[in-house]
Order: sequence, then C-alpha cells, then structure tokens
Amino acid sequence: MSSPSRDDKLAAWRAAEQAMRASLGAPGSMSLAQVSTLLPQEFFDRIGSGELPSPPFGHLLDFIPLEWSSGRFVFQGTPDARHYNPLGSVHGGYAATLLDSCMGCAIHTQLQRGQGYTTTDLRVSYIRPLSSTVGPIRAEGRIVHVGRSTALAEGRIYDVDDRLYAVGSTTCLILNMPG
Repeated sequence: MSSPSRDDKLAAWRAAEQAMRASLGAPGSMSLAQVSTLLPQEFFDRIGSGELPSPPFGHLLDFIPLEWSSGRFVFQGTPDARHYNPLGSVHGGYAATLLDSCMGCAIHTQLQRGQGYTTTDLRVSYIRPLSSTVGPIRAEGRIVHVGRSTALAEGRIYDVDDRLYAVGSTTCLILNMPG
C-alpha cells in the first residue's frame, strides 16, 4: 500500500486543525483549585470539547492542542509574519514556546489529580529557520521520565514532510496544587 501524497497529508493536517478549532471554547483560564479537581485526561478532553476554556497563550500565538494521550501531546500551528523577528524569520521564542507547551502538557498527562507542574529547565536546539512559507507545523512532546518530584520530556517541531525545525528537552517540578 502506498503512503499518502504530500497534498493528501497537508489536507489531513489542515482538516484536523479546522475540526479542533471548531470545537475549542473561547480563550480563558481556570484557578489552580479548579484544575486540581480534574484528572489530566478529563482536563484535556474537556478543553478539546469546548467545555473548558482554551489556553489564552495558544490563542495569542495561534496554535492549538491537537492530540493527547498518556505521555504524549501535540500542538499544531502555522507560523506567519506576526511571529517574525527583525531579521525576517520566525522568532526563536515561538518554537521555544511550542516546545515548552507540548513537553509540559505531555508531563501533565501522567500526573495525578491534585498535581501540577512548572518548567525548571528548558533546552532548545534550532535545526532550521521557520518562516511563513513552511505551512503548518506540529510540536510533539513525549515523556522521558516522571518521578515523585520531577519529570523529564523531549519534544520536536516538524512539518508535513517530517522536516525537523527544532528539538528540545525539559525538566519540570511536580507540585501539589491547592484543592
């Protein structure tokens, strides 16, 4: 069986993004006490269905949560001129933000009710520049290790042709959130 063409894959990526955008609620946030009552899968599923507000920061930078499962999280967005630095390419902070988000959320998927996390260390290696001509990109985070007090994850940013743009790793501190 042949693999899908680039055009078919691009159409599938855009359709998945459009479907998720249609189901997301308005941007907003919740209190730590509210979030602490939810299991991670329930939290992300309810964001994805529009029952809970979508992350305001994703709205600001125009990227969305696309797929999540235990130990894995994917965001998708399309960089454009709004994300440019003065040198005419997408600012490195855009890629760093997507990596921080996908890796942190991958860690979140394996936490217990009442736990949260915060990034203590973020490492990013840029492979090639992002621009408005790249098209949609995905930032995929995967768990490396989750312990009692810290967790580690890795991430990568790639396009529909599986070209790599950046890789990263993070250490997060696991916190007990107020209930």
